[in-house]
Amino acid sequence: MPEIESPVGELIAARHAEGSAPGERTDGQRLALVIEGGSARGAYSHGMAMALEQLGVLSCFDAVYGSSAGALNGAWLLCGRANQSRRAWQDDIVRRVLNPARVLRGGRVVDTRFLVHAVYERIVPMDFSAILGNPVTFHPIGTDAIDGGAVDLRKHIIDAPSLQGALLASICLPILAGRPVSLGGRRYVDAGLSESIPIRTALAQGATQVLVLRTRREDQTMSIPSRLEERIVMRFLTRHAPGAIEGWLSRNDDHIRDEHIMATHPGVLQIRPPLDSPTIGRGGRDATLLMRALDVGLEAAAAAISAYLPSLA
Repeated sequence: MPEIESPVGELIAARHAEGSAPGERTDGQRLALVIEGGSARGAYSHGMAMALEQLGVLSCFDAVYGSSAGALNGAWLLCGRANQSRRAWQDDIVRRVLNPARVLRGGRVVDTRFLVHAVYERIVPMDFSAILGNPVTFHPIGTDAIDGGAVDLRKHIIDAPSLQGALLASICLPILAGRPVSLGGRRYVDAGLSESIPIRTALAQGATQVLVLRTRREDQTMSIPSRLEERIVMRFLTRHAPGAIEGWLSRNDDHIRDEHIMATHPGVLQIRPPLDSPTIGRGGRDATLLMRALDVGLEAAAAAISAYLPSLA
């Protein structure tokens, strides 16, 4: 048995035992999986998604919510290839996607289009049709460039191209990944500017129980940007995403609020990297460290969830 009992873990265990699927529930609960963003820190939540896939518990959930890197990891889980996609964190791909030297040539530091349209189509194929057809619904989050609100991009997803567009919108880091992504007549930037952990959206849409996959250790706080970084980002947002300015300025307060929600809500269970896990910056490119984070995340989630599943513990 787990050290601390949780209604979330118990609901997962009950649904796993009965083999129920979305649309067949009789327990009156809505169970959501929420995945935190964090760029390179997403290696931790990717490992956690790998554990959920290995344990065979995805069908226990009714919906998957993801912000930025969390949206990518949610997509991999929903298409049944979370473990196969480990390849996407290897050195050759990471350094092609994230390359600070490109800025000297006027390019993007983070080449999200190469990631979604080359890596996810040919190098490490993502099964977009499986995501679209999964009864567990997918809710990637983006930040509206005009009003700054956190938006569930599911309403824009109708086929594989629009799904890829939603992923690009959720991971559109200001400056680093270029200008806002257009989708459904609106423009979006990275989800981290409005809701880096989409707990509020999940609860607002009726989730009664939520499992949250975190990318920060419990002792980690949000980093404070330098004055130069703040000046550069503010200039970019003023020109291309004015609505996101307030979110950028209030992100620390929002983070504190979300931490309070998750710590006090009785229907929330969080899985975090252990306290001795290595610190990974948002722009981390050390493939050895990223692979280690995958394994750490996998181990943490496997231990947390299997404790509620006697047959797997």
